[in-house]
Amino acid sequence: MEEIVAPLTEYITKTILKNPKRTLRLDEPLISSGLIDSFHLVDLGLFIESRFGVRLDDAELSAQTFDTLAQLAALIQQRRNA
Repeated sequence: MEEIVAPLTEYITKTILKNPKRTLRLDEPLISSGLIDSFHLVDLGLFIESRFGVRLDDAELSAQTFDTLAQLAALIQQRRNA
């Protein structure tokens, strides 16, 4: 899981939040807390597809499936195993 979480964290903190020293907890709300807005959500989805070679449906780009690092990592792992 760390091989998924580490690049996600790096991308979110450096590219989206512009704060590379920021730490993110696995269960920290990203979307519902307002940390990531809808514009950056699309960028994050594109990053995930490119970096991890998985396909995401537009409907999955929501707080229900995409709100924490743990949810993101689980979704990526699930897609990789499919």
